[in-house]
Amino acid sequence: MAVVVLISQLLALPYENYISLLSNVDGVGLEAETVLATDEKRSNVEVDSVLGFQKLGNSTYLEKGLNANSTIGFYLNVSTYSSLGKMRNESTQILQVKSPAARSSGRENVIADTGNKTSSLMENEATSSNSNILRADFNSKRRRPASISYMNSLVQQNSSISLVRSQWRSAREGELRYAKVQIENAPIIRNIPELHSSIFRNYSKFRRSYGLMERVLKVYVYKEGEKPIFHQPYMRGIYASEGWFMKLMEKNKQFLVKDPKRAHLFYLPFSSLKLREALSKQNFNHQKDLENHLSNYIGRISRKYHFWNRSRGADHFFVACHDWAPRLTRKNMETCVRVLCNSNIAGGFKIGKDVSLPVTYVRSAEDPLKDLGGNPPSARPVLAFFAGGIHGYLRPILLQHWSEKEPDMKIFGSMPRDPEGKAKYRELMKSSKYCICARGYEVHTPRVVESIHYECVPVIISDNYVPPFFEVLDWESFSVFVLEKDVPDLRNILLSIPEEQYMKMQRRLKTVQQYFLWHKNPVKYDLFHMILHSIWYNRVFQGCGPSPDPVGCLVHWLPFSLCMFVVMSSIEKTLPELGIDLYHPYGIPHAPTLPHL
Repeated sequence: MAVVVLISQLLALPYENYISLLSNVDGVGLEAETVLATDEKRSNVEVDSVLGFQKLGNSTYLEKGLNANSTIGFYLNVSTYSSLGKMRNESTQILQVKSPAARSSGRENVIADTGNKTSSLMENEATSSNSNILRADFNSKRRRPASISYMNSLVQQNSSISLVRSQWRSAREGELRYAKVQIENAPIIRNIPELHSSIFRNYSKFRRSYGLMERVLKVYVYKEGEKPIFHQPYMRGIYASEGWFMKLMEKNKQFLVKDPKRAHLFYLPFSSLKLREALSKQNFNHQKDLENHLSNYIGRISRKYHFWNRSRGADHFFVACHDWAPRLTRKNMETCVRVLCNSNIAGGFKIGKDVSLPVTYVRSAEDPLKDLGGNPPSARPVLAFFAGGIHGYLRPILLQHWSEKEPDMKIFGSMPRDPEGKAKYRELMKSSKYCICARGYEVHTPRVVESIHYECVPVIISDNYVPPFFEVLDWESFSVFVLEKDVPDLRNILLSIPEEQYMKMQRRLKTVQQYFLWHKNPVKYDLFHMILHSIWYNRVFQGCGPSPDPVGCLVHWLPFSLCMFVVMSSIEKTLPELGIDLYHPYGIPHAPTLPHL
């Protein structure tokens, strides 16, 4: 019996999840992930109408290793998985708040979000004052945010590491493993146009992956869920991406299957915008109610189908563009492939698992391609252009330094929203060399895609923002990344870019435009297919990663297995003395012999 236990322990080693991490819970290990402190919590007031942060009562900072003087907290967190594959996130979301006392002393209070009840933002009505108090203090000492080069390294790392390893074996998983091998060994495509090869990390792998997606991928859409939160796409505005994808996915004939057993991926068709609107229109009073609504939905489909429990949700995905989506889904849907507009690596977005959803401001659902294109480079006299609402901590700083400072820097606040104002906005984008994509309340902004549509090189000023299709596109080849702290040097940074380099980026931008277009009837390589490809690509690599090193597993688990061997040997010797036949099919075939009294 003891020998059987020892052998079973050793045979199970290659299939354990994150074996190597179990001995690294102190933060050292291959899967250690960098987590930055983030202003994660806000009240239930509409995100787009309130500025500032909430209080968290008497909660105190519990994590160690964080410098209280840092403007942005920085610590290491290791997300581990138990032997049943259950994800445990040991991290605590960090929220920083500058109090008046902290300002006077030059220090900042770092407070942990311990999940207490949310307090209202409306306690502080002086929003302009809060903007100055709560904005990032770039002159103070702080930890460096996640750079674009750091995020690039995560893409390379995650291509060879499995984030979630499935415990079942099926024909569908075998197809995913086959696809992964084919992608990794994609033959090099010769005679690639320079523009295409320069905008992709590896154009040959992308083409092979996209082709396999077209031939292999099958998606099942759950029919459960009531309107308007489920199955009711909204096709206009800045949250239109989730609605366009929902509509095109649910009517698609190429990828959809009616039999869930044939599916590689399972789509959860809810609208984060409609869910947020339900806070005031339905029987939802707090953000927690919205989370519970999604939790009840997951419980409903997991009881009806076995697919969620089979993979712990790893082969499920949703598409959500509202600012609140990461928070509403982080508890019960963390294991899903989360397709998010709010792709903040400091707020829990995981490169290699989650997908960055482009923010597309669709003005006309009937004609989403209206007003595409822009002036040629020779007809772009404006160096840089920005116009938008002054919310969040960064945009006031941008205007402070560059509004009406230089004639070639057209930096404005909100422009009129009448037809003339909107036309002027588009014309400035089409006649500018660089378009400033500065974050607002959150890291994402529709100006990134707008810049691509109007062929204006995007200048992304949003620390920790993961751009769309980051798995395959080389964003540095057609856009500029500027750290938030470098806003005062913005003009010098742009002027330092050689004209030849700008011309290359502008040409590449025109080439990459096709990947960011909605079509009422999807076409190859359009936005619908590119979003689906990123979901497919991440699922292939995060679900079919290599098994843990068997030698490392053996070293880690051998002492435990030997202990089990000793324990079972002792049990084998002890149970017969109690009259228990360990090898009898019913365990206790006869009563123990009682001693004579």
